[in-house]
Amino acid sequence: MKRIISMTESLCPVCLKKINALIWSENNETWMEKSCPEHGRFKALLWRGSIPIEKWVRNKIPATIKKPNTVVEKGCPFDCGLCADHRQHTCTALIEVTQRCNLNCSFCFANANGNTEVDLDLETIRRMYQSAMDTSGNCNIQLSGGEPTLRDDLPEIIRIGHEIGFSFIQINTNGIRMGEDEAYVSALKNAGLNSVFLQFDGTNDEIYKKLRGKPLLATKIKAIKNCQRYNIGVVLVPTLVREVNDSDLGNIINFGLEWAPTVKGVHMQPASYFGRIPNLPDEQKRLTLGDLMDKIEDQTKMRIRKDSFSPPGCENARCSFHGNYTVSENGELIAQGSGAKCCGVETAEEGARKAKAHVLRKWSGAGPEPQDDGIKSTAVPAKDGWDEILEQINRHSFSLSAMAFQDVWNLDLNRVKDCCIHVVNPRGQLIPFCMYNLTDRNGHAIYRQQ
Repeated sequence: MKRIISMTESLCPVCLKKINALIWSENNETWMEKSCPEHGRFKALLWRGSIPIEKWVRNKIPATIKKPNTVVEKGCPFDCGLCADHRQHTCTALIEVTQRCNLNCSFCFANANGNTEVDLDLETIRRMYQSAMDTSGNCNIQLSGGEPTLRDDLPEIIRIGHEIGFSFIQINTNGIRMGEDEAYVSALKNAGLNSVFLQFDGTNDEIYKKLRGKPLLATKIKAIKNCQRYNIGVVLVPTLVREVNDSDLGNIINFGLEWAPTVKGVHMQPASYFGRIPNLPDEQKRLTLGDLMDKIEDQTKMRIRKDSFSPPGCENARCSFHGNYTVSENGELIAQGSGAKCCGVETAEEGARKAKAHVLRKWSGAGPEPQDDGIKSTAVPAKDGWDEILEQINRHSFSLSAMAFQDVWNLDLNRVKDCCIHVVNPRGQLIPFCMYNLTDRNGHAIYRQQ
């Protein structure tokens, strides 16, 4: 029997008109249905899995945007910037430093390839940093593109971010240059790079040929080795496509554990249908967060149980999941906390604060190990006992997480209002990630390339 979950608002995939939508569940699936007067009915899968969506979703007291950048005129999602109706602060601000790329992937949010568009100058990037700081304070920064490592001045861009006052700066990269150019990796580290968000779709080259157009596994390993050499934390980021690499999740996690503590965790992103896509979505083949939790438990043979995952405290509960683990001496994962905590009501502001602190603590590079004779490396100053305990915890921690971005077919504007990952455009406006990248059925965007 169908169970009505909620009413919400969405967009028509053809004309992008705002329309009403119904969310309902039956058996282990949750769907969105919506209808445009001009273009008819649409149906999209939101959730599937053994964890019922009602047990996963938790309430949250919304935050207030202290310094809105735009005035509410047309209503969500057409006044992004952030506007006064937004309900969450920025946890991660994303700055696209180039539209150029050295790959031509079948799935690409940014629709990047051999774009010859002129890169943003350093002064514009400085203003974008400052806008993020003025709007949301010391949030986490992700430098993206395109492929950000195509910029020779990326170390200077990182330095500017730290000068503005940001504590955590990460780059989102395919790893090609980081695997081939050790001197460049050294320069990034010296500039203050904290973490690498490494595109990592699987453990065999057939996967890369399908998704990225060429074999890349050896290059990824070289990039990880260079990050290990310079103590830069790495997060493996697979884009997951059913019947391409969703059966490789267990192998990806095992690979990450083999490279811990350099690899700090795996952050999974089921494919969303915006930007450049090879085909329109087949909803039965869409991967949901519930699917991923079940697959992880199955492919790790219960070493990682789905009840070790929790909904987020920052963004909407249907946006992501996370699990934090301690790696034991024999390589086993011990869950640090478990279960969907749906009883308590947390403020969105507190959730954002915790999320920013978690990323800074868990995804940055671990300190050097003690030498065999017990003498500490002289590469870092001596630490007191508490600092050493925290560093040991960091060295032996591993995280698993996933984020399901919305596209025009499954867009829920309530989720958009709760978004905490914001793209900073050259005008200094902060746009929720899904809205910035969202395209209609024919590839036309609302915000990107404005």
